[in-house]
Amino acid sequence: MQLLSPLRYSLLILLLSVISPLSYAGGDTDCIADSCVVTQQPDSVASSHTSVHRNLIGKIIDYFDHTNDVKPEKKFDISFIGGPSYSAATSVEIAGLVSGLYKSRNDSLTPRSDISIYAEGSVTGMYNFGIRSNHIFPRDRMRVVYDANFCHFPLKFWGIGYDSGINSDNESKYTLLESAMTMQFLWKIPANIYLGPSVNFNYQKATKTERPELWQGEDLRVFCYGAGVVFSFDTRDLPGNASKGYYIGFHQQFFPGFAGNKYAFSMSELSAMYYRRFWSSGIMAFRFHGAAAYGDVPWGMLPTLDNGNAVRGYYEGRYRDKNELDVVVELRQHIWRRNGLVVWGGVGSVFSTFDQIRWNTLLPTYGIGYRWEFKNRVNVRVDYGFGKHSHSLSFGINEAF
Repeated sequence: MQLLSPLRYSLLILLLSVISPLSYAGGDTDCIADSCVVTQQPDSVASSHTSVHRNLIGKIIDYFDHTNDVKPEKKFDISFIGGPSYSAATSVEIAGLVSGLYKSRNDSLTPRSDISIYAEGSVTGMYNFGIRSNHIFPRDRMRVVYDANFCHFPLKFWGIGYDSGINSDNESKYTLLESAMTMQFLWKIPANIYLGPSVNFNYQKATKTERPELWQGEDLRVFCYGAGVVFSFDTRDLPGNASKGYYIGFHQQFFPGFAGNKYAFSMSELSAMYYRRFWSSGIMAFRFHGAAAYGDVPWGMLPTLDNGNAVRGYYEGRYRDKNELDVVVELRQHIWRRNGLVVWGGVGSVFSTFDQIRWNTLLPTYGIGYRWEFKNRVNVRVDYGFGKHSHSLSFGINEAF
C-alpha cells in the first residue's frame, strides 16, 4: 500500500485563521507577565511598543495573518506550518511542514513550482517523513514530479477484496514499514499535452500482524521496482487548487521479473477531472478515477478505494483489490476572508473482475470540509467524510483533487 494519507496539519492553524483577522483590530498588544491586553495608544508610542512587546503568540498570529500575501519580489517564498493534531489512525501527533513556492524563470509563461518537506510522529509509534515536489522548467517546457517518503505506521488490515473489507470481524492491527519513491519526467508537446517516462521504487514490510492469514499466504516483505509512461492533457490554471480547466491523465507502470521483482505485474491508472466556476465565489470540481493491476500483484500495491484521498470517509486501505473505480463531485465555496467550505458526494468500489460490481457493493462517499488559505491559492483542508458504516476526519494541504 502506498502511503496516500497527507500530512495531518495542526489544529492550531484553524484557531489562528479565526484569530488573525481580529488580533489587532482595537490597538496594539501590550503583554505583562505573559498575559496580553489590547490598549489604544498614540501612533508614535504604539510603533515602539509593537516592536518591543511582541510575544511569541503575537508573532505566530502575525506570521499566519500574512502567509497568503502575494510576494512577486521573492524568488523563493518559503513557509512553515506545524503543531499538534489528532486522527483515529494515529491518535495524538506532532507534525511539521516546510513548503516553498518558486519560479524557475520569472515570466508569465512559467507557472509556479512547489516543494514540501514534512515530518510527523505520534504517541502510537508512527513516524513519517518525506519530500514531494512539482518542478516546472522555464516556459513550462518540462515538468519533473517526484515524491519520496519513509514511514513506520501502526495500521489496520481487513484483507483483500470487498467481502473482506466489509466484514468488521476482519479488523486487525499490524505495523507497516515503507520506503517509497516515484518520479515522473514530462515534456510538453503542443496543445497542453505532457508525455514522458516514470520510475518507481517501493519497499513494504508488514510486522506485528495480529491475523497473518488475512494476507492469504503472500510475503509480508516486498520490494517493487518499476518503470512506466505518463500521458496527460492539462488545461488547469493551477494544479493544486484549480478553478477552471480539464485534466486527463493516464499512467502505465510495469514491474517485470527481470528487474528483480519476485512479483511480476503491471498497473494502469486513469484520471479525468473538470473544474468550472459557477459564480464568483463558487467552484464545481469533478473527478473520475480508475486503477487496474494485473499479474501477480503483491498486497501492498493493490489499488485502494481512498486512492488520492478524493474518496473520504473510509479508513485508509480498508478496501483494496485488483481494480478500483470512483466518481466524486465537489462544490467549493469561499465564505469570508481566507475561509471557505466544501461539500462533496460520490461513489466507488473495488473488485477483482467487472462482473463483481453490484449495487450492494458500491461504497458511497459524502461529507463537508473547511478550507483556510495558508498561502495564496494554497489551502489547508480539514474534511469530515462519511461512508458505508464508516466515517473519518482527514487533514491535508491543497485540495483533495
